Amino acid sequence: MHIPNTFGLDVSGPNIIYIDETTTPNDLPDNLIMVGEGSNLLFTVSQISFPIGICQHQVFDIAETEHFWLIQLGAGLNWHQTVARLLDLNVTGLENLALIPGLVGAAPVQNIGAYGLEFSQVCQSVSGIDLIDKKRKTLTAQECCFAYRDSVFKHRLKHQFIIEQVEIKLSKHTKPRVDYGPLQKLGEQATAKQVFDKVCQIRSEKLPNPNILGNAGSFFKNPIVTHQEVKRLKKKWPDMPCYAANHDQTKLAAGYLIDQAGLKGLQVGGASVHVNQALVLVNNANATGNDVVELAKRVKAKVFEIFGVNIEAEVRFFNKDGEIASELILGN
Repeated sequence: MHIPNTFGLDVSGPNIIYIDETTTPNDLPDNLIMVGEGSNLLFTVSQISFPIGICQHQVFDIAETEHFWLIQLGAGLNWHQTVARLLDLNVTGLENLALIPGLVGAAPVQNIGAYGLEFSQVCQSVSGIDLIDKKRKTLTAQECCFAYRDSVFKHRLKHQFIIEQVEIKLSKHTKPRVDYGPLQKLGEQATAKQVFDKVCQIRSEKLPNPNILGNAGSFFKNPIVTHQEVKRLKKKWPDMPCYAANHDQTKLAAGYLIDQAGLKGLQVGGASVHVNQALVLVNNANATGNDVVELAKRVKAKVFEIFGVNIEAEVRFFNKDGEIASELILGN
């Protein structure tokens, strides 16, 4: 059975289990791995041995108070379509996260983020099935342990918790976020729709459509370094973009590092670094998972050689038996 993945790799497995509100937790296997649309996954083999789960929950409910919208979203909804649907209803606050691939259920796992907004900033709770206890549970945002592109679902609850629904809370009084990167040109008077359109334009111009050119979006995380490290780097690369991460750390742009290392267009087998967006690795021509892995290794090594900065994979890796840590694949 074909396993969905946006890299366009030919991957098959024993079976796919579709999960909805009628699913009985006790009927689910302990080793079930959820893939959604496969938008952030890289399979290093063509045949897997474990069962795959796909959530089909389509809940879309909005309640409101004087100051907030409280929104329940099924994990099987397409993320971008959901952002657009909310905006059509004049429910604003998610427009910076437009055009991020994948389903709603993937948002808390990865703590998706873009242009100054992360999912953790709007999340109230995450509900789903605990495969160990075989019970449905609800976790608060605090219990999700969100961090940069990280959550409890990638650690303690990894492959243990099936996300079925999320609750988000959006303020009716929040102004559109235009203080990050190219959105600054929109100005403080920009509307949510203008931000949405601009984000879609930028992402469409920079990121290849996975339906045309297989890819998983941003392959690497933006590295977070100390202020001292930034001073060292700025001496040689004064135009290096930097963004505040917290009071004593700064976020660098991984795409800039890869670009400055001269790696755009670098090819291994059928995989290459995209010529317009260095942060994206693409399947140019019948690439294998190992082509992509070898390409990623070379990119990671070259960036460290030139800048002394370690970039980590945002993509998750799977072999025949299940998920494997990125450091075991790409090295530290």
